[in-house]
Amino acid sequence: MLRNAMKDSASFRRVYREGKSYANKYLVMYLLENGTEGNRVGISVSKKVGNSVVRHRTVRLIRESYRLQEEKMGRGYDMVIVARTNAKGRTYQEIASAVLHLCKLHGILTG
Repeated sequence: MLRNAMKDSASFRRVYREGKSYANKYLVMYLLENGTEGNRVGISVSKKVGNSVVRHRTVRLIRESYRLQEEKMGRGYDMVIVARTNAKGRTYQEIASAVLHLCKLHGILTG
């Protein structure tokens, strides 16, 4: 489980409204500075992606991808990662690569 998971819809709305977004084939990442020492992450997977089993698997893949890359990322951001319909049935490597790609686009990789 992510230590600093974003749960409330007001936080999601703020990041959507005020944050900057980049997208690739599988994911969209919204990023907003939060003025703290840590990152807060929210993951959104719509019903268009698939049934609950497929959606939950997609969430787990994104969460694990973030968790394993977390030490390479800058601090002080709220980020929302949204799965696109193409993310359905993708492997861990494809999702991890997509997360890393979006972090590079946002310029938050430190190492």
